[in-house]
Amino acid sequence: MGVKLGILGLGTVGTGTVQLLQDHAFRHPLLQEIEIYRVGVRSLDKPRTVTLPESVLTTDLEAIVTDPKIDIVVEVMGGLEPARSLILKAIQNGKHVVTANKAAISRFGHEIFTAANQAGVYVMLEAAVGGGIPVIQPLKQALSVNRIQSVTGIVNGTTNYILTRMQTEGSNFSDVLADAQRLGYAEADPTADVDGLDAADKIAILASLAFDGRIKLEDVYCEGIRQVSKTDIAYAEKLGFVIKLLAIAKRTTLSSPSLPPISVRVHPTLVPKAHPLASIHGVNNAIFIEGEPIGQVMLYGPGAGAGATASAVSSDILNLVAALKTSTTAPNPLLTCRHQDYCQIVPMAELVTRFYARFLTKDQPGVIGKLGTCFGSHGVSLESIVQTGFQGELAEIVVVTHDVQEGDFRQALTEIHTLTAVDSIPSLLRVL
Repeated sequence: MGVKLGILGLGTVGTGTVQLLQDHAFRHPLLQEIEIYRVGVRSLDKPRTVTLPESVLTTDLEAIVTDPKIDIVVEVMGGLEPARSLILKAIQNGKHVVTANKAAISRFGHEIFTAANQAGVYVMLEAAVGGGIPVIQPLKQALSVNRIQSVTGIVNGTTNYILTRMQTEGSNFSDVLADAQRLGYAEADPTADVDGLDAADKIAILASLAFDGRIKLEDVYCEGIRQVSKTDIAYAEKLGFVIKLLAIAKRTTLSSPSLPPISVRVHPTLVPKAHPLASIHGVNNAIFIEGEPIGQVMLYGPGAGAGATASAVSSDILNLVAALKTSTTAPNPLLTCRHQDYCQIVPMAELVTRFYARFLTKDQPGVIGKLGTCFGSHGVSLESIVQTGFQGELAEIVVVTHDVQEGDFRQALTEIHTLTAVDSIPSLLRVL
């Protein structure tokens, strides 16, 4: 007996998924067990690039999630509502769910997974992070025996494309953004991408899996790339770094209580050129995982696109088909969501990291010494402090610190702001 799918949405990802499932020759034989039974769309009259019987298409999405004949509901419509309500109704009706919806999972995951555990069904979300890169199942299965120390990712293709262009061409942010919008790499409203919100959704999901606890999205520190200038990219280059928007989840202690304190954050970061993430260019994504005993692992590939995301959606469907074909009364603990408690998130003021800062100062003797004194009085150790040139009549001074607690660094900056010789601090970035 075949496994019946109900698909919610026939946009880019939905169309790619249907095409992959229809073209199952030379792919895994379990794909032949799948029947695309219903597909929910906004309009029946819209031209489509896939051929489906008229009886399969419907505008009644609720009828799909309540249909007793359907085994798996595939949610690829995106957005928060009605996606959340339809996922929950599907679970209430005993359906397994496959979703690519990182926004719904990061915001309502506690509600969705609690309902799924109570109903004894699975919610699969490989496509929610990293497009076609397999990262969710490796964290749940292949890497689950490791003590994960950190997950660091370039998980937004739009911002990586913009920063790559700024680096290679010496262009301004606004010019590259406009070009990315024209080429379709950036949305007309780029807020979710360039302000780091999309990356925050994704690192919340990855942190939850890596550290075996739930994450409140509002606890994720989020800073985008609008303030990154071509000047900073040029200075980073001279100092041996590239600037990337990183999503970081990191264990802050290795003494390992059951739910260790972690930092979860998104911000532009100076990445040493020798680091594997420094070589990830364009719209590609990569997730760099450090754990014990495995060491370092990097997963790299296309972070979006119909084919890549359809690959991830279909792999989840395949896992569920296998589970249904070998069903037992007990849920598979490697497929289910097992954690119930929330992770302890460390405040940003307690974060220990390195910083890059750029100062504009009056061209006076002793300015560098005054900066060094202010930093020293707050316990901030400097790796380098150099005057790099002039902007008009103002001297430009660039500082890179050693590891420092962010709260101490911010206090030093507060004191530096009071110095009459300091005109402004146009740039402040963290260093990996």
